[in-house]
Amino acid sequence: MSTAVQGLAGLDAETLEMTLEAIREFSDQSLPLDRLLELDRTHEFPEETVRAMCSELGVQLLFIPEAYGGMGGGAFDVYRVCELMAGIDLAVATGVLATFLGSDPIVFGGTEEQKARWLGRIAEEGLLMAYGATEPEAGSDLGALRTTATPVVEDGVVTGYRINGAKMWISNGGYADLYSVLALAPGGPTWFVMEKGAEGFAPGKPEDKHGIRASNTAALSFEDVHFPVESLVGGVEGQGLVQAQLVFGYTRLMVAAFGLGAGWAALERALRYSTTRIQGGAPLSQKQGYTHKLIVPHACRLEAGRAFIEETATRIDSGEGTLNTEGAIAKYLATEAGNGAADAAIQAHGGYGYVREYVVEKIRRDVRITTIYEGTSEIMEMTIARDRWQTHLKTRGRHYHDEAAALEALHAKSPRVGAETAARVAHALAELMERARAQRLTRHQHVLFRLGELIAWAEGAGAFARRAAAALDGRLAEKSDRRMDPETLASMSRVYARDAAARMASEGVRWAVGAGGVAPAERAAFQTALDLDGLLAAQEGLVDDMDKVAEALYAAVEA
Repeated sequence: MSTAVQGLAGLDAETLEMTLEAIREFSDQSLPLDRLLELDRTHEFPEETVRAMCSELGVQLLFIPEAYGGMGGGAFDVYRVCELMAGIDLAVATGVLATFLGSDPIVFGGTEEQKARWLGRIAEEGLLMAYGATEPEAGSDLGALRTTATPVVEDGVVTGYRINGAKMWISNGGYADLYSVLALAPGGPTWFVMEKGAEGFAPGKPEDKHGIRASNTAALSFEDVHFPVESLVGGVEGQGLVQAQLVFGYTRLMVAAFGLGAGWAALERALRYSTTRIQGGAPLSQKQGYTHKLIVPHACRLEAGRAFIEETATRIDSGEGTLNTEGAIAKYLATEAGNGAADAAIQAHGGYGYVREYVVEKIRRDVRITTIYEGTSEIMEMTIARDRWQTHLKTRGRHYHDEAAALEALHAKSPRVGAETAARVAHALAELMERARAQRLTRHQHVLFRLGELIAWAEGAGAFARRAAAALDGRLAEKSDRRMDPETLASMSRVYARDAAARMASEGVRWAVGAGGVAPAERAAFQTALDLDGLLAAQEGLVDDMDKVAEALYAAVEA
């Protein structure tokens, strides 16, 4: 994990592939489908299996720096492992990878002694961790903490803290060996580490959840729990929020990969089902009304999410920083796409999709959490919009015009990847944001959030075009996913760019006009500024490209 922060490459491609194959083999043996369905039905946390994935398989080593006994994986490695595990079962993935989240405060804020002690134990003993941040009345607002840490002073020296309060929605809350706990100390929000069994600490009963039912989610209660001073992460009070902010780009990338993996798991089931389901004398896989609504758009949106994930992971591993906003965009695109794909997979199965045997209804319940934990989709929209709004103001409205120019240059070199359409979207976004500035439209919170959505789509289209161009040129990173051949990626990128253009043409105009930002006499000029005709003209060839994507997807199934 620390290798990403330090700008190192993480695992080599061979080691990553060996890790992925080991996870596949373990899950085939220990997590067959009938067992996963039974765990979901009984709401049972498979503690022995989760612990075995750490103690025997060593999954947790991916997130531990080499200096403390781990493998030192980077952001790209984390994405590939998280996608695979979510495709197997998102509940089990949550149970295993909660340890990664729980160890974050130590990795990013701990002293060398603390890292050696706790990270070393996680690596060597396969300990499970829990991340105790969320509270009943604070939700995702970590600044609204009510859990307190009162210093214990002996002879004028702080020797420890008494922590009182409650946490909720804590993954692994009832089973963890170590807990990272955020509490309000006199110096401000501060992280502490606690071992299980502390007097005054009690985990609550497991939550009866809609999805990821095989994971453990529980409330935590602290009544005068004594924490020795050595448990204060970093040894200095008040660093908790800064330490939490350091990892958002990284952890949101992990959840983005969860959405990607679960979404593809559902869509692949729909693909296979439609090849054998005969309706009107032919399989559903041969019917455009099925494939072009329930399969192709969702596959393209998932791969756009992948493009942004891979681009962001590469930048993090190259040392560009935490990239919190990019992490938010990746999470928003991939988890919304995963939800959409899983929902479409139920519809694609008809009545069979509504019963547990066909699994897609379980995946749909599971993947729903990805738009909630590590920040809801609405928080992602706000985060994206606020950051890019500041960028728009600082560049005097040039930022997305400059992005569009770069995409136009890409189109000149690689004219088959939809970069020209993505450039039109970026130009239109720049004009929309400038209209919002001039008319003060962001005073409407909903308009700000809708800008966040459009920004994510626009940047997703750009990332997809760049990834498709790299694939055509043979420049994809060695560790990149290669489920799609370059020509199919190019077709998918064109489809997605048109989708983004259609959203910009409709939603951009809708909210600018709807918020009172465009007077009747100005509407024609505003539509010209947005290049509305160009956004609509870009739709030419859409159905042909969707045909190509469908053909490629089903060829892969038959192979």
